[in-house]
Formats: sequence, structure tokens, C-alpha cells
Amino acid sequence: MRLRRSSCCAFITIVCSLFPVVDASAASKPTVAGELKDLVAAGTLAPEDYEAHRATYSDAKATVKKLVGTRRAELNGVVSDLDDMAGRRQLTASRVPSLFLTLERNLQYWKTGPLLGYNQRVSFPGSELVFQHYAGHGIQIQWLATFGKLNGFWTGGKRYDTRAGNLLGEALPLAAGRAGGLAWEYLFPFDGQKPPWVSSLAQGTGLQAMARVAYKLNRQADAIPIVGRGLGIFRTAPPAGVRVEADGGAHYLQYSGLPKLQIINGFVQSLVGLFDYAQLTGDTTAQTLFQQGDAAARKEVPRFDTGAWSLYSRSGSSRPESDLGYHQLLRDFLNSLCKRTQADAYCSTASRFTAYLKTAPALQVLDSDLRAGKTGKLRFKLDKIARVTLKIAGDKEQIVRGLGTVGHGARWIEWKPKHSGTYTVTLSATDLAGNPGTASGSVEVKRKK
Repeated sequence: MRLRRSSCCAFITIVCSLFPVVDASAASKPTVAGELKDLVAAGTLAPEDYEAHRATYSDAKATVKKLVGTRRAELNGVVSDLDDMAGRRQLTASRVPSLFLTLERNLQYWKTGPLLGYNQRVSFPGSELVFQHYAGHGIQIQWLATFGKLNGFWTGGKRYDTRAGNLLGEALPLAAGRAGGLAWEYLFPFDGQKPPWVSSLAQGTGLQAMARVAYKLNRQADAIPIVGRGLGIFRTAPPAGVRVEADGGAHYLQYSGLPKLQIINGFVQSLVGLFDYAQLTGDTTAQTLFQQGDAAARKEVPRFDTGAWSLYSRSGSSRPESDLGYHQLLRDFLNSLCKRTQADAYCSTASRFTAYLKTAPALQVLDSDLRAGKTGKLRFKLDKIARVTLKIAGDKEQIVRGLGTVGHGARWIEWKPKHSGTYTVTLSATDLAGNPGTASGSVEVKRKK
């Protein structure tokens, strides 16, 4: 039988609809089990470890079906994150220990553990690692908190030596291969970053804390060769690393997956960590990386000073101010860097940030183009983030409006005055440190047209 061309095309369309083409890439999407088998075949995962991890994964999936509500959602989130990493071929041999420890802890916790609040931290008997709750992603190893705890053991004296040694021993095997070295990675999505991602803040603090404890406990021989490989992310551009060339040096990112976001407190503390690691070990690479970061930071730090408060970050046109805790934390980090370098960019900025904690907010009522019966903008200005209340008083109209927390700069609120005339506008503000400030001014409201 011979078909005309149009009939042939129609026939092919019908056949294709009955037997759709399968997307080979979708059909062969890597799975957790498949990736583990591949690691065994490559000789990078022992068969007995494969069996143990495969059993944990199967148990977790079965347990998800038995749980309800929050418990089900949290454990399922951890399983889904693991599935996603496997699907993107991020389930590597060096990540297996941290990934499956995380899965095991979540499987253990969500069966019977109490429900957790926002960012609540969790520990387990026999372990010094710090886990933290991230809604929808279960509990995750919080590396910054873990390394902060290790620093606490170091400063706490000899009575903490055993616990410090135990925590060092737990942390070292959980580093994953990354950026030509090793990294202590975060294994859950965060602010649009897909896991695994790394942080200069956490890793810099980790280099500092682990080196301190290693030297204190005479464990340089086994620990420092591993810890030193953590310098790799500071040599490498994102997303594998945290290095961004800037200001004749390098800026180290707090989040490897967010290369345009500069968070100053994380950058400064990463430099403190690099400095201390270089001083303890004599590592010339660490010293160079510190010097490159220091060159950029001396220029960057003053840009985060508004003249009345600190900025938390800079990204494009966004310039959010620090909350009280981050303002004080940045001040403390700058003081730490000041003690190590005596650089004016750090020392004087830290001094100003301290002064800002006792300085009242300055406010100003600005000229506004307002007309009775028409919605317009009542303009004002303040020099630092504060909780603001605005009072408008006229012969025939009185308004008091709480504006909540308002950032620094020129601001405005919509106002539809009912009557023309002269109004007194009084601004009252209390900054995040509790300092009050007030200002008053007059605005003219024109007659209706």
C-alpha cells in the first residue's frame, strides 16, 4: 500500500502517540542505590558499607510512609535531598560518610524525638557534633556551630581536652573532596543554593579550631595534613570554592552558591581563621591566602559602615543593615582582626561600630508635595535602622502611625490629608540598641484643585 505524504505524516503521528519516545536521560537518572553500587564497582566503597548504607536508605524510605505530619515531612525532606544529590551525581565516595550519618541521625530523631523550633540545635549521646533544624530538611550538621564548640573546648582548659579530641576525631573523616582539597560541606538547599555548598565562615573557623586543638593535643601528625587540605576552597572560584577576585585581592564568600552576595561578617571571620591557621602551622599557602583576603577586606570594610550603623551585606542594589546581633558580631570579628593586624581599616571601624551602639538615631522631616484630598508621599529621613512612629498634627486632623522597623535613608509613607494647611510632623525612633531619638518639622498641604 502506498500512502500520500500527508497521510504518511498523519500515520506516523498516530503511531508516535501510541508509542511515545522515552527520554533516555530521564530513564537513566542516577539513584542512590545505583550510585552506591557504582562506588563499590570502582573500589571506593566497601561492599559491607554498601549493604549498611543501602539498608539505612531503605529503612528511611519505609519509615517516611509510617510517619505523619511534621515528622514525615522532615524525614522525607532529608531523603529527597539525598535523592536529588544522587540524581546530580553528587553522591561521591568522600561524601558518603557525612550523607549517611545525616540520614541515620534523622531516621533516629524523627521516629521519637520532640518536634523542633526554628533553627533549634540538637546533639546525640556519644557525639559532640552539633546538628540544627532546617524546616523541610530535617536536622543537619551545623559546621559553624560545631567548630565554634571546638574553639570553646580549646579555650576552656584542660578539662575539655578529651571532648575536644573526640570532636576533632568526629570532624576529620566527614570532610569531602572539593576544590582540589577537602571541605566540610552543608548538605541541604539554602537560599537557592543546591547542596553540597560550603561557607568561608564555617571553613575558616574550622581551620582555626581544628589546628588549635591538634597542636594542643599533639595531634599535628594525623590532623594537620587533613585540615590543611581545607585551604582548597579559598583558592577556587565558586561554586566549588569561595574565592572572588576583588579590590586587588580576594573576597571569600560566605555562601559558595551565591557569588554576588557579599556578607562582611563571614568574610572578616574567615580571615581571622586563615591568619591563626597560618600562624600555628607556618603554612605559606595559608599566609598568602590571608594576605590576598586582607588586601580586599581593608578596602571593603569601610563600605559597610553607613556612618551610623553597619551593613550586613551588599548585593546589587541591596544594602540591608545588620540586626543588633550581627552588628555586635561584626564589631567583635573586626576587633579580632585588629588585634592580629593593627590595621586602621579594622580597628577604627570596630571603634565606630561600638560608638553606634550608644548613639541615638538622627531623623529629619523632608519637604513633601502634598495636596488636600489627594494621596501623596510624606517624606522623612533617618540615619540608622530603627523602629519608627510618626505623628501628624494639624488644626483639624491628628494621626499617629507606627511604621515598624525602618531602614536608613530617605523614606516616605502614603498620606491623604483631608484639609489644607500647616501640619507638624513628629518622628520618634528607637534604634536596635534601644537608643531613642526624635525630630519635628512642618509640612504644607496645598488646597484642593
